[in-house]
Amino acid sequence: MSSERNRLPTLFEVLSRRTLPPVDLFAFYIYMRDQQRSVDYLDFWLDVAQHMSLCRHYVRELRRSVLVSTPDLSKEAVGSHRSSALLDDSMPGPSNRRDGSFEDRTNDQRLSAFLRADSLNFDQFIEQGNREDSQRGRHSGSLPRGSNDPSSSAFLSTPDPMADQTSPSQTIARADIRSSAEKILYTYLLQGSEREIVLPEPILSAIANAIEVDGRDDPEVFDEAKDYVFQAMERDAFPGFLRSRALGNLIPASSMVRLMMGLLGIFAGFWAGFCMIFLDLEPKLNRLWLILPFIVGVYMLMAHQYSLDPVMALLGYSEYEFGRFMRIKEPYVGVLLSQRSIWILVLCLIIVACLVVLFALVPGKRL
Repeated sequence: MSSERNRLPTLFEVLSRRTLPPVDLFAFYIYMRDQQRSVDYLDFWLDVAQHMSLCRHYVRELRRSVLVSTPDLSKEAVGSHRSSALLDDSMPGPSNRRDGSFEDRTNDQRLSAFLRADSLNFDQFIEQGNREDSQRGRHSGSLPRGSNDPSSSAFLSTPDPMADQTSPSQTIARADIRSSAEKILYTYLLQGSEREIVLPEPILSAIANAIEVDGRDDPEVFDEAKDYVFQAMERDAFPGFLRSRALGNLIPASSMVRLMMGLLGIFAGFWAGFCMIFLDLEPKLNRLWLILPFIVGVYMLMAHQYSLDPVMALLGYSEYEFGRFMRIKEPYVGVLLSQRSIWILVLCLIIVACLVVLFALVPGKRL
């Protein structure tokens, strides 16, 4: 997937784990934690995405339990799109509304609509379906229980699979979804919460009212907050992340170390050069040794200026924490860093050559 992308990735691709180091989700998390100092926003987005995944899994297990409990229904569902639309179409794709397709957004809405209906009316549907099954059993003996209409009582006439906590196929209960939604609310959104993030008051009020008053726990509750956080990260953090990881391979601390080393190298070169001139040391070819401090000083200063260590980039490494490195696996980023590294090395050689030639040609004068 990433090998076909001849461009820098988008934020949604990074959050969806479609990229490779050094522009993957792990690197973005480290950047948000150590440099942007706003990792709570990323954690909120990831927790909401996890909540969405939990809901999908719940609906998938619910459908599987319904089909296992009603064999006749499973046979008819194979050839009927309508009978499985309520549950199958509730498996959404990308949750972000700006990057997902129209079909993905529709599936997200269906998932939330199903969960709201399940929370409010599922028990009523079961009771009504059982009564109708009993009546059909008395009047017609062995009528098929399947139906092409997902809203019919036969489609929801089996006991709630999530009510049986000992079911072998059960992995997630509806209470888990409720607990997940409340955890997000109490961790990130309520005033004074452990990791409170700054969101517009209308969004916070709407979410708190939906969860605490209306009893909702479907993913659509967090849509506005998730989109707001996504846009904030895309506007404020992601451009800096790309500059840091796709155009450079050093973190600020390492860049400052190279600045100090570069200044020391340049100072050493100028000090040695002036000593050779004012002491009028012979032969003048000894001044060519100035290339050593100058090349170290210029190299380190250029690495600091561009936040890019050329040699390290050509070897295929990028720094994500001080003294800790990762392999560059994103093809386009690797090519981009290699090109910039070669250009920096050429520029370093030109500057060093100019400095060495300048000091070598200046006539000596012993003081």
